[in-house]
Order: sequence, then structure tokens, then C-alpha cells
Amino acid sequence: MSNLLTGSQMRAVETAAMAAGETSGAALMERAGKAVVGEIYISWPELYAEKAPRVAILAGPGNNGGDGFVVARCLAERGWQVTCGFAGDPARLGPDAALALERWKAFGPVFTQEELAAGLRAGMVPDLALDALFGTGLSRPVAEESAALLARLFGQTARRVAVDIPSGLCADSGRVLGPVPPAADLTVTFHSAKPGHLLGQGAELCGRLVVADIGLDAALDPARAGGPLASVVGAELCRPAACKSSLGHKYTHGHALVLTGGPGRTGAARLAARAALRIGAGLVTLAVPPAAQQEVACQITALMLARCGDAEALSTLLEDVRLNALCLGPGLGLDAVAREKTEVALGSGRAVVLDADALSLHAEEPEALFAMTRGKPVVMTPHGGEFARLFPDLAGKLRGTLEHGPGYSALDAARDAAARAGCVVLLKGAATVIAAPDGRARLHSAQGARSAPWLATAGSGDVLAGLITGLLARGASPFDAAAQAAWLHVEAALMRGPGLIAEDLPETVPAVLSALAVEG
Repeated sequence: MSNLLTGSQMRAVETAAMAAGETSGAALMERAGKAVVGEIYISWPELYAEKAPRVAILAGPGNNGGDGFVVARCLAERGWQVTCGFAGDPARLGPDAALALERWKAFGPVFTQEELAAGLRAGMVPDLALDALFGTGLSRPVAEESAALLARLFGQTARRVAVDIPSGLCADSGRVLGPVPPAADLTVTFHSAKPGHLLGQGAELCGRLVVADIGLDAALDPARAGGPLASVVGAELCRPAACKSSLGHKYTHGHALVLTGGPGRTGAARLAARAALRIGAGLVTLAVPPAAQQEVACQITALMLARCGDAEALSTLLEDVRLNALCLGPGLGLDAVAREKTEVALGSGRAVVLDADALSLHAEEPEALFAMTRGKPVVMTPHGGEFARLFPDLAGKLRGTLEHGPGYSALDAARDAAARAGCVVLLKGAATVIAAPDGRARLHSAQGARSAPWLATAGSGDVLAGLITGLLARGASPFDAAAQAAWLHVEAALMRGPGLIAEDLPETVPAVLSALAVEG
């Protein structure tokens, strides 16, 4: 997993490295600019063949502008025709950016915004445009003049690059400050991705995201960042899910219990149960109301079945101490019996996944639910609508116009929700956030190369709940189970491809686990 630093955490890491004498601001800026140049050639190798490619750069009044001046100089050294506009006052530049500007002036002039705009109006069409206006430290909306110039520049160019982050995008939240910036084809950020690259409008506006090494030691980030770090979920976190112990028997791999609804409402739970079995739970039992028993019995083979008509029947089932993970929600229903079963499950001390109906049951009185989940091995899996019903104040903070940065983010919301509920919260989305009550957080992005839009199909969320349940049954912690399941869920969708329906996901899981085991 890689660290995910907010804007302030990134500045803290850089400041600590400089204070320790490991590097200097000028050195970091030089490495950043050179990294951008390298990624330009990787992205568009045809520019090697151009005799004198043309680039237009809009540099801003801070260190992001300094990075832009380094890019300008490095490209000029390689024979590019460079037009460099500057939206600021040279006298107010910091020392590192001022040095970068002076080094650029040995190669060419610095144009004002008005002069750059005039050139564009006159028909200047660069081969590449570079946004070095504002970086991750932006805390106010971009001025209309600068935003309009950047939009025109990107609109007249076939190749568009953002240095660190598109100007106007909040690095912490992925929300926009001021006018929506034009989308980049390539964004090169440094040392770590920022939450805003992945959350909100970030992925849409950043294009292909590259994290460039600028010589900072990521192992020191936790000590230097000044706050809890989030991380990006990758395959390495999920490799343990690909392996079972060579010793033991089915009960040593856990016994999951998935509760169904009544007749005609058992399909979602059957999907979840199948996913729990495929991810490696030793046994999975469907707890079925008597009226739905025949319906379920006709549909299952490897899954087991137990009658469970009411809360008392569930209590009796849970006298079997081998049942160690429960899943409630998929097709459960919204009646009093479903509520009573949820209360029994949460009072049992077992690991519990609360999904769908199990969350909606408590929309009118979420505090009653939180009183039962605090301190328990519970994973809540709300989508945006369910989250808004359980945490309306937190959801409200994610909406509306962002007046200043850093903005409140889905990462903040999931952390606050987890602290309030006292359990792990998995907030679903294209960028799924997993947060624990102690502030730990992970993010899985199903965007860019991991985009799987065909996951937007009925039942896919039920499969995710089942994957989490199966991993809990196998002994994973709620935090790890939720993060692993989020990655595996998308990986199965990517492996299966377009045309996927929810039933395909559990059946693809074995191939995903096999690939992980081979890669590991």
C-alpha cells in the first residue's frame, strides 16, 4: 500500500526532510520539474521526433509556478520552443521559486497573463500545454482571469499536463474551488498521491495520474506527516486472502451465517452467501424464514440452510459458537422482525456486516444503531444515500460550493462516521473509503485503469457484503476485511469484463485468488 498525504501533510513531510538536512527546497523543485519532463516524453513519445515542439506554460505565484519554471528550462534545453506565462508578482515569489525563475530567464522571457492570452487569440497552437498555476496548497478559488486563460490554453492544445494537481482542485477533497478547471490528460504529482486526486472530481480532472519520486523517504511519512495517514489499497494487502492454512478443517476457516428475507426476497442474501463461500469461508449457512425455506433449498448446493423465523430462532442458532461472522441486510426487509434480528446479531459479540436493509432499518434513529455497534467488530457498508440517512450532517458537509480549502472530503466523512458509530465504515463509491474508529483509513479507487463501470449492476453490493463476511469468518479484522474485499470485488469485475452480472462475481473470485497466489 502507498501513503496518501493531504496537502498539509505533504508540506510537513517536505519541511521535516529539509530540517533534517536530507534535501533542500530547491533540490525538491528541480527533481519535480525534471520528473514532469520525463513523464511528458513517456506519455507522448512522438515528441522525440519533433524538431522543436512548442509548449505553453502558465506558472503561478507559488512553488507550483517554480516547478513550472524548471519544466520550462528543461524543455528549452532539449530544443523546445517555450512560451512561459506568469500569473503573479516576481517580487513575492519564495526563494526556491524565485531561483527557478531566474534560471529560466537565461533561456527566455516571462510573459504576463495578458500577453499569453493575446498569443492564444492570435492563433498560437502549442503542441503541449502545462498547468503550473496552483498546486496542493491552494486554499481559495482561482481568479476568474487565470481560470479563463487556463481553460483557453487547454482548449487550444492536444496534450494537457497538470503539475501536482489541476489548478482549482482541492488536494484534500477533490472538490473544486471556483471555476471548474479544464481536465488534464496527465497529472504528475510528487512523492504520494493526494486524496483530491482520487476523490470527488479528482480522477475525472486529473487524467492519467503519475506519482513521481523526488527523493523523500516514504517510510518516514507516518512520523513526519503530523496526523493519521490514509493509504491506497493495492494487491499486496489482498495476497493473504489468496492463501489458506494447509492444516485444519472447514471449521478452522470459519462459519459464516447470512440472513435472508422472506419469499421472493432471498436472492440478495444468496449472492452474499455464495461470495462468502468463494472467498474461503469454511462453511456458509443461510438463515431462512420458514416460508422461504423451499425457495432457497431449490437454489443452493454447497451452501447450507437453517430455519430462522424470528429473533428467538436466531438466538438459538447462535448458541453454536462456531458461527463466527454474520451478514445482515441483503434482502432482509424493513419490518420489526428484521430489526429484532439485527439487535440479536449485534448483541452476540460476533463479527457482523451491516448492509442495505440493516442500515435503512435505523435511518429514523441512527443513534440507536450506533449504541449497538460501538466497540463491536462491525462493518457498515453504506452507499451515498444510506450514508446520508445515517449521517445527515456529515453528508451535508460534502455538498455545496467550496468557498475555501482544504475542503471536507469523503475521507473525512468516513472517518467521522466510523468514530461516531464506533465501528468500521466502508463508504461505497468509485473511490471507496474504509475508515476505522481510531482514525485509520484506506481508499480504493475504481477509476482510471481500475475503472469497472459494469459493476453498476443489481446485486454487486450484496456480493461485496458477502466477501467481507467471508473474510471476517476466516479471521481477518473488520478493517482489513473491508479493504481487501473492496479490492477483490473490483478485481473480479475487471477480470470478468463488460457484460458482467452479479452472479458472475463470486464465480470469478477463484481466478482472482489464484492470480494473487502466483504473483505473491
